[in-house]
Amino acid sequence: MKAAFGPSGNSLSFYEQGRKHGYEAPAYVKEMGLDAYEYSGGNGITGGEAVFRRIGEEAAKHGVFMSLHTPYFISLSGVDPEKRLKSISYIEKSLWAAELMGADIIVIHCGSAAKISRDEAMALSADTLARALDAFPETKVRFGVETMGKINQLGTLEEVVTLCKASSRLCPVVDFGHLNARGRGGVFTSVDDYRRVFDLIGSALDDVRARTMHCHFSKIEYTEAGEKRHLTFSDEVFGPDPFPLMECIAKEGLSPRVICESDGTMAEDALTMKKAYLGYLNGV
Repeated sequence: MKAAFGPSGNSLSFYEQGRKHGYEAPAYVKEMGLDAYEYSGGNGITGGEAVFRRIGEEAAKHGVFMSLHTPYFISLSGVDPEKRLKSISYIEKSLWAAELMGADIIVIHCGSAAKISRDEAMALSADTLARALDAFPETKVRFGVETMGKINQLGTLEEVVTLCKASSRLCPVVDFGHLNARGRGGVFTSVDDYRRVFDLIGSALDDVRARTMHCHFSKIEYTEAGEKRHLTFSDEVFGPDPFPLMECIAKEGLSPRVICESDGTMAEDALTMKKAYLGYLNGV
């Protein structure tokens, strides 16, 4: 298998072309020369069954891999038990939409550590994930746990890997821009820097979750607190640089799904990555 590339949500060009419906996204992605699409449910899963089913039909028709980002208000490590366990119902609705769309993974933020210790936050996050896994044993949709960009959030690479050790149904979703932002830049400057991420996941979890990893990429502005805002590939200040990652994927024979979260140019920047990856793959 080759790596797959696509956007999270719709670029400005999607709307500039006169498109406005979610079910039009798979055709747009395919026409761009891409092969993946992440439905953005960050503000809530608000569509109906017919809408999600049609998106899935269009994705299958055009051969586009689907994923879904769950609502941002999910709180796996929330200190209020009622609010924390409410997250399971949000995960349930996300799984419902994902299955209708033919998505094979949902992406979940692993929680905050702003008001409690990181150890306490990790314990709560692990408990919520365990309850969610137990609640939905039949689903084939994987639970993706995302690395995060703010210092006061859970979501270092090591924390995500630790959470994912609990079940093979839990998969690390590495957001390279987030990790670079929480490290205040300079985290990924070479092929080896990126290779170490895949090696760590392979050794701590398993080869399949490393080689076929679902991941996010964007350039992100940061402060001392970590992530501030997503940028486009035109940025030359904050990074990280996507090209060593493309070289790493090609040279190591990896087949991740790379979802781009650039600000308004996510499809175009995803295509930039795909072209670079194919160039390295073909020795250009």
